[in-house]
Amino acid sequence: MLTSHHKGIILAGGSGTRLFPVTKVVCKQLLPIFDKPMIYYPISTLINSGVKDIMIITTPEDHILFKKLLGDGSQWGVNFEYEIQKKPEGIAQSLLIASSWLNGSPSVLILGDNLFFGPDIFSIVNKAMINNNGATLFGYKVNHPQRFGVVDFDETNKAISIEEKPENPKSNWAVTGLYIFNQKAVSYAKGLKKSKRGEYEITDINKLYLEDKELEVVLLGNEFSWLDTGTHDSLLEASNFVRNTELNSGVQVAELKNV
Repeated sequence: MLTSHHKGIILAGGSGTRLFPVTKVVCKQLLPIFDKPMIYYPISTLINSGVKDIMIITTPEDHILFKKLLGDGSQWGVNFEYEIQKKPEGIAQSLLIASSWLNGSPSVLILGDNLFFGPDIFSIVNKAMINNNGATLFGYKVNHPQRFGVVDFDETNKAISIEEKPENPKSNWAVTGLYIFNQKAVSYAKGLKKSKRGEYEITDINKLYLEDKELEVVLLGNEFSWLDTGTHDSLLEASNFVRNTELNSGVQVAELKNV
């Protein structure tokens, strides 16, 4: 697998209000998913997909805990940098926070509460980074698309629309929390205005790429698993999934090898 020239961003901020009271004293990305901290799963996705330079964006309160847990990344052969999200103002805010560090590099952004698993998933992400010309998203079919960003397609499976948490979704394909961007993402983020929710919406950036015909969507079928661990139910579901998968297959869902 080729080492990617993309820089990785893990957004591990937010307030975790849906998980209160367990997130009152520690952020959700430090909570366990079976036998590992949640943050290990997105870290594994980036490292095993060929990303060597990773910025972890955290809350002011948890900044020291992340550094104590993860260090500088050298134990896994990568480089970690840390920045603070003073106030949670949307996923696209992470591109603003990381803009100086990115310094014109393309990026791969993953949410700190997202877990991906499936055959050759890291090779798929690596290939998508190498082939990316604008933005590449990953779609996953869900039962309740109203909770997510939703992408719709034409008869040739080309994306034709993206909506954030629509009341009447045009499809069941959710946009997962893994985004690959070329260098234009930062300038797009700097031009955003906050939404009605008071956030800089990542969907608005994706729409700009769509308008420029520079958006690709990789569809992850039933052989893949994607878990967004932002609720009590999904947190338990993720732990059970990891436990059962690892016990039955002997394969580590978050594989991080010391160098």
